[in-house]
Amino acid sequence: MVKKPIQYCLLAFLVLVPMGIVVAHEMRPAYLQINQVSETTYQVFWKIPRQGDMVIRLRPVFPEAALTESGLPKYVSGAMLYTYELKSVEAIEGQEFYIDGLEQTMIDVLVTIRFENGEQASLMIKPDENRALFPGSASKWQVIKSYTVLGVEHIWFGIDHLLFVLALIIITRGFRKIVKTITAFTIAHSITLSLAVLGFTSLPGPPVEAVIALSIVFLAAEILKNLRGRETLTSRKPWLVAFTFGLLHGFGFAGALTEVGLPSSEIPLALAFFNIGVELGQLAFVLVALSILKLLAMKPSWPLVLQKIPAYIIGSVASFWVIDRILAFWY
Repeated sequence: MVKKPIQYCLLAFLVLVPMGIVVAHEMRPAYLQINQVSETTYQVFWKIPRQGDMVIRLRPVFPEAALTESGLPKYVSGAMLYTYELKSVEAIEGQEFYIDGLEQTMIDVLVTIRFENGEQASLMIKPDENRALFPGSASKWQVIKSYTVLGVEHIWFGIDHLLFVLALIIITRGFRKIVKTITAFTIAHSITLSLAVLGFTSLPGPPVEAVIALSIVFLAAEILKNLRGRETLTSRKPWLVAFTFGLLHGFGFAGALTEVGLPSSEIPLALAFFNIGVELGQLAFVLVALSILKLLAMKPSWPLVLQKIPAYIIGSVASFWVIDRILAFWY
């Protein structure tokens, strides 16, 4: 019988419990879009992430300009959208603004400004530094920095994607095969992420999220089969399964990026560095997981009942997501 050592059990607890495994994608960023209409007038779109009916109380504040609401708030997928009109005595370039209440959250804010001449600037505001100055022109470095950070944070707070990667690590034997498997997953989700964001293909978000959760349930079942001594296609060729499901996970990444938006003048750059950020975050997770695994490898064997614990934890959480996301189709 093929048995997995207890380090996988401990790995699951050490990595998953601190993350808060019950909710996936719970820390998506807020998005502040400012479009210049005239020299001193701007249209403002303010998107705040929400959980169910709960909307976090955040508001952009412009000390040197008047902000008035120009439409009713709208519920959009996973967020609340507000529309404002911003009027300033002079151009807002160089003026200070801040996000009221941001310091009490763990949410980042991506700010994009589109000027009348077609130029665009982006910057990221964080809870520990919630004040910033409006940039006067587009900066490639700002786009690189903002979208790389956005990619890293999306994978780190995308607990369902991390659970999938963790399940792949558990079921895959041998470092070389793990590298091959993670590489296949990376290539696959990079392909569909790029194609979806660029508009070449698309899938509806809710079914994609539900099937992503179902893919994790599938891997949990495969782990249990492996522990019972049954060799499956997943254990023989995990890279093939990783690539197949990776195509689906790419649509999930694309959905999150589409919600935030891409700077129109720097779409290829922003897309490339969002993808790089996702891969950096995923690589960091894999390295931490493998490091813990190596440290805990000193114990040769443990009872089979304990070895099954990670699979049951992963499968139970993913099953909850499947049901929750299917119910979301009607609510």
